[in-house]
Order: sequence, then C-alpha cells, then structure tokens
Amino acid sequence: MSDNGTIEKEEIFSKVLRAGRRTYFFDVRATKANDYYLTITESKKFTNEDGSFHYKKHKIYLYKEDFAGFNEILQEMTDYILEEKGEEVISERHQKNFKKEYDEEKTAETASAANFTDISFDDI
Repeated sequence: MSDNGTIEKEEIFSKVLRAGRRTYFFDVRATKANDYYLTITESKKFTNEDGSFHYKKHKIYLYKEDFAGFNEILQEMTDYILEEKGEEVISERHQKNFKKEYDEEKTAETASAANFTDISFDDI
C-alpha cells in the first residue's frame, strides 16, 4: 500500500530519467482488468536549511485512449519551444549570473566614469 491508502499496481515496465534535482519515472502498470496504462512521476529534491532533504512528487496517469492526442500535443509543444527558443537552456541560474555580470559591468563603467575630471564650460 502507498501512503494515501491506495494499492499501487505492480510495475510491468519502467524507465527513469534523471535531470538534475528532478527525476522522472515512466511506469507501465496494469488495471484491474489487466489492461495497461502509463504513470509519469516527477520527483523533485528539496534541501532544508538543516541539510536534510525531502522530495515532492507529482504524478500523471495516462490511459491508452489518450495516447494519440497526448503524443500529438506533446510533440507540437516541444517542437514549438525548440523552434522559438532553440535547444540552449536558459535557467534561473543563468539569468542570475547574467544579471550579476551586467551589474558588475555597470559598476565598472561607473567607477571608470568617476575617474574623469569634472570640467565646467566656464573654464574654457
């Protein structure tokens, strides 16, 4: 039994995709009628201030009657993202580094500008 009191079905076939702090589990399971369905679980690791950690999980149940529509829309969406933004990953971490570098450049420019002598046009 799982934590919420439901009986977990035996896994027929499984694959795991590890992606940094996230792990995706793809599991084929059987219904009571012995038909198959897919569960996709995202598990994300979070670290507490004391160094301990916990996981948050989100699960999608996908049944055969929905496969064609799901695949079609998933392919359309992933194609759209890659066409619009390319394969380069732009994460929050990259954004923070970019902002830090930008701020450092601006600080350097300001410091450089402060080295100029203040000239009054009345002096000319």
